[in-house]
Amino acid sequence: MISIIVPTYNEAEQVGQTISRIIAASGGHGLEILVVDGCSTDGTGAIAERFGATVIHSAQKGRAIQMNKGAAQAKGKILYFLHADSIPPQGFIDQILATYRQGAQSGCFRLAFDYPHWFLRANAWFTRFNCNSLRFGDQSLFVTKEVFEKSGGFREDLMVMEDQEIIHRLKKLGTFRVLPDVVVTSARKYVENGVFRMQGIFYLIWSLYYLGFSQRRLVALYKKLIREHKL
Repeated sequence: MISIIVPTYNEAEQVGQTISRIIAASGGHGLEILVVDGCSTDGTGAIAERFGATVIHSAQKGRAIQMNKGAAQAKGKILYFLHADSIPPQGFIDQILATYRQGAQSGCFRLAFDYPHWFLRANAWFTRFNCNSLRFGDQSLFVTKEVFEKSGGFREDLMVMEDQEIIHRLKKLGTFRVLPDVVVTSARKYVENGVFRMQGIFYLIWSLYYLGFSQRRLVALYKKLIREHKL
């Protein structure tokens, strides 16, 4: 069984659709959908339960904390981390299982956006390459529970870049594959903040992270520059 772990915070408008589309794309496989909610105030947890997910309430907000909490309670041999505004491709479980049987212990899909802007299409095109600097949580992540536990899980001291940081450690523990199909993610941040402005902010935070800037400074910058953020 695969356990699908979805961290949420105030996703009432999105979470029901995401769960429905996960089930529709699962190909009839047995799966466990764990929505790990970080103190939402809009009824996200109740909606997730109504659509068939098991809801885990996290006393602390933060994707790394929430995803680790979900992984600790997951029953599946393979964990699949998915953002609440990202939709996996049709037959995604078959694709993950086939890749696992070929020897991969972790991996992700390529990325596509739900907004037809040429710049976003160009950015998404590069996600086909198995390069650490191009790996972000919007692409989703599958990993065997054994390897995830060996890696120590997500670093809970990271509020940003936690998704990219873990990839370096997972690759040291086994084969990582980029699957050819795509996860379709919401472009809402780009629409709300402007496509080029939003990408510029992401590049800035990415660069400062690798230059060694503290999480405190990165989070402050993120909150200052990005409208409608959920940190």
